[in-house]
Amino acid sequence: MKTKLFILFIVILVLLIGGLGMYINKADKGPSNLTGFAQCLKDSGAEFYGAFWCPHCQAQKALFGTAKQSLPYIECSNPDNTQTQICKDKKIESYPTWVFKDGTTITGEQTLQYLADKTQCVLPK
Repeated sequence: MKTKLFILFIVILVLLIGGLGMYINKADKGPSNLTGFAQCLKDSGAEFYGAFWCPHCQAQKALFGTAKQSLPYIECSNPDNTQTQICKDKKIESYPTWVFKDGTTITGEQTLQYLADKTQCVLPK
């Protein structure tokens, strides 16, 4: 009886973990029509500094769906959570931080519209 309950528990656990993995993978797909917009941000000279462990950085990336690969993202955290030298040199103190070509620096999650307005990049409808 204990063996059957244990096996049932393991099956349910595997299904839950698998379902969660599929949900996360699906959620990561997001809109792909923002690739040109993300590329324009990069081309405009904008820089997006963040850390892999930062939930606000992950939320900022999630706004771009699969286009997040085209963002001008600069990782500021080493695997041991120390700050990378480039971020020390740029004096990045919080995440996410956006730095624009005109020298403007803003911290926190930004809306797509703000990024479009700041960079003159066209936000797809």
